[in-house]
Amino acid sequence: MSDAAGGGGDGRRDPEELPSEIREAVPDYDDEYLDRVSDRLMYSYDLDADVVVDGERFDLTAEMRMRNQKQFLHPALSYADHDVMEYVFARRVSTPSVGELERLAEFAHGVADDRVEGNEQHYGTDITVVLVGDRIPEAVAEFVDGFRDRTLLKFGYYGHYEVNLIVVAPDEERLVASEAADSAEALRLWEPVEKPDEGIFSKFAKRFWR
Repeated sequence: MSDAAGGGGDGRRDPEELPSEIREAVPDYDDEYLDRVSDRLMYSYDLDADVVVDGERFDLTAEMRMRNQKQFLHPALSYADHDVMEYVFARRVSTPSVGELERLAEFAHGVADDRVEGNEQHYGTDITVVLVGDRIPEAVAEFVDGFRDRTLLKFGYYGHYEVNLIVVAPDEERLVASEAADSAEALRLWEPVEKPDEGIFSKFAKRFWR
């Protein structure tokens, strides 16, 4: 596991300084770029490697679940619970194509059908697909840059889910992400992760309800 992205500009500890049970739970991706990405994601996501989902194989998958809970005097007396989730599916390709991205966007809707539980506590779920290539064709960049796919559940009463697309060419230090793909920050290894000025749930809330 490389230490190149774990500390530095984002103020976090190097991965080697984390408890061994956390480090041992992070897979070895046998890919320098994905290893460094996992160094950033490991703080908030459960990570896996070489996973097949609905016939699609991914080199890296990540899952994050977060609950915002208001309390009245005591934790047992809670109300206004909201669940926020994200699923990330990333894989290496030689050159990404618009056709592959369109297919993976449909794949993401299938993931939502299987995993998103719409109810009063569900606030929002992001399903993010990442293609890591040698280069990014301009047609692909235009498609991803203009992409936005958000589905309301029960007219928003049960929250919503959002499909995000990201393409990245690490050797060229180039990344293109769809409008709501906030996890793209962790994939720009050539830039430090910015420390947010506000709480993470406030950031999610502004993104989901703007």
